[in-house]
Amino acid sequence: MNYHNIITIEPGKCSGKPCIRGMRITVYDILEYLASGMTETKILEDFSELTSKDIKAYLAFAAERDKKLFVDK
Repeated sequence: MNYHNIITIEPGKCSGKPCIRGMRITVYDILEYLASGMTETKILEDFSELTSKDIKAYLAFAAERDKKLFVDK
């Protein structure tokens, strides 16, 4: 998924953390909701400004960022 038009990083917003379309909902927030057991449906109910595509973009962003992590021996 191409998330580059959905995930935004602005220095003056949310301390420069990755957010969705300039809103103040961070990638970390969504990942934490999912990790706590919230379903995508529940997240979309609670945050009506989000779409299913937004959540998939969050996950794609997080997955790509995780690929860049490595252990330096």
